[in-house]
Amino acid sequence: MTRSRKYKKTDKRIILLLAISYWLLSGSIGCSRKEPNHSITQSPNHPITQSPAYGDVYIDASIGDASYLNPILAMDSASGDINGLVYNGLVKYNKNIKLVGDLAESWEIKRNGLEIIFHLRKNVHWHDGQPFTSEDVRFTYEKLIDPKVKTPYSSDYLLVKRLEVLDSYTVKITYKEPFAPALESWGMGIIPKHIFQNGDFNSHPANRQPIGTGPYKFKEWKTDEKIVLEANPDYFEDKPADPEGTPRRNVGGLRRSQQTRLYPYLNRYLYRIIPDQAVQFLELRQESIDAMGLTADQYKAYPEFFKKYNKFRYPAFAYTYLGFNLKNPLFKEKKVRQAITYAINKKEIVDGVLLGLGKPATGPFPPSSWAYNPEVKNYEYNPEKAKKLLANCGWTDTDGDGWLDKQTNGITDKTNKRIKFEFTLLTNQGNKARALSTEIIQMHLKKVGIKVNIRIVEWSTFVHQFVEKRNFDTVILGWSLSRDPDQFSIWHSSQKEPGKYNFIAYENTIVDKLLEEGRKTFDLEKRKKIYWQIHEILNEEQPYCFLYYPDALPVVHKRFFGPEVAPLGLGWNFVKWYVPKSQQKYSQ
Repeated sequence: MTRSRKYKKTDKRIILLLAISYWLLSGSIGCSRKEPNHSITQSPNHPITQSPAYGDVYIDASIGDASYLNPILAMDSASGDINGLVYNGLVKYNKNIKLVGDLAESWEIKRNGLEIIFHLRKNVHWHDGQPFTSEDVRFTYEKLIDPKVKTPYSSDYLLVKRLEVLDSYTVKITYKEPFAPALESWGMGIIPKHIFQNGDFNSHPANRQPIGTGPYKFKEWKTDEKIVLEANPDYFEDKPADPEGTPRRNVGGLRRSQQTRLYPYLNRYLYRIIPDQAVQFLELRQESIDAMGLTADQYKAYPEFFKKYNKFRYPAFAYTYLGFNLKNPLFKEKKVRQAITYAINKKEIVDGVLLGLGKPATGPFPPSSWAYNPEVKNYEYNPEKAKKLLANCGWTDTDGDGWLDKQTNGITDKTNKRIKFEFTLLTNQGNKARALSTEIIQMHLKKVGIKVNIRIVEWSTFVHQFVEKRNFDTVILGWSLSRDPDQFSIWHSSQKEPGKYNFIAYENTIVDKLLEEGRKTFDLEKRKKIYWQIHEILNEEQPYCFLYYPDALPVVHKRFFGPEVAPLGLGWNFVKWYVPKSQQKYSQ
């Protein structure tokens, strides 16, 4: 599951990766160690010789449909793509990965981080015209900590001791204990109280017909076909605010806000559901979509085709992994998981699937993160070592059929028969890199006597029927990560219940304590030591086989002016993209 195409304000700090397109997840955060030698390339963008113009449609694509157009409930990237354009948080990252105001125009941090006072923007309105106020912030917080609400993000907000509304545009948040990512956590999309205060929150109609404050307003959603948004003429970014209390009058047939409209320039955003990357590429070649994240072979092929597109490459702030269901007795022993990792040739996957556009992964932090531990080494391909580790755990080929087996001792079925080391590897439909990776892993594990059955499932079914319900042996998935390295929601043992992100059921008391300590520590060097230790432990324990860190490989049609790669990635300034009048393709 991934965010794709352009930068959208992150309404959650970590989301699952859906495809290979990682547009906003790149760049580096300064630290003392030498950064990895990744190239950053992009085709020369056309010079800006024409004035910005309003109009045209941006057509995006996703291999999976959204689930909830509600930032509190959404777990998948398709939902995040839309929510990021419809909703705003109190803060957001700018192009240089610095937190700046969004719905909050300023803030004060007091008592060594235990208290944050947000001063909210005035004259911001929801898409239905109702004013945005402090009450909406309080309501959002109350839903985030409500045990009846099915959100994976509650752990950040349960640390709040109290949230006080000081006035209509001032909110005071007091924490029970120091929380280093506190400010970043308020990038969560704020939801409208007047819409959600009545009815069941988890099944509210507004989860499919959202009303936000963002640059685009919801227009239409046809399941598994498309989601349509239209420009919000009242969007507040960079717009001079009317004096408080000024009536929103009509002048010459236009609302006051329309006369002073600045952004967005593009009239409409169309999000098409195309559940296969190969089909997306065909659509791209026909210019029926404007952008996509390429697979490695698409990126390297058809150089003549990209004369119409700007092509980009940079390290993604993400990784792909093979996750073990640790409730399955097959994967209880650490040595078994290590053996499986030794049996998988990651370099072959990077070279054969990514065509070298990435690198083998060693743990949960990408190389451009200051939390990445360069001293942690990759598990080099070593099938003989894998066989020895498996034999030490009782897995041998006793009947000579080529497959490992083991005495059950009544663990799985209350008998003492021998069972074969066999499991199903599950991933989502439409992702070529993952499908090819499953085949390579199946081949590698066969060489050490492990039988792997591959199952590729349609996206929505994959997420809701298998991942959320913990109904799998192993999965290939990925994480798109927050710039802050806090991964409490993925690894802490308290996050194992349904609807949370620790769906592999990982539990380690030392990691729990480190995660808790990392959240409380503000000193960068002390935090770095904590996360380097977490990196080391997870590499040792292998609850995931960390497969690779991919490069982002997006393309955008050249008629769009404004795409720019920054430390945050591509698309951080999407609301300012435009198409000159002479090149506009669509009237609506």
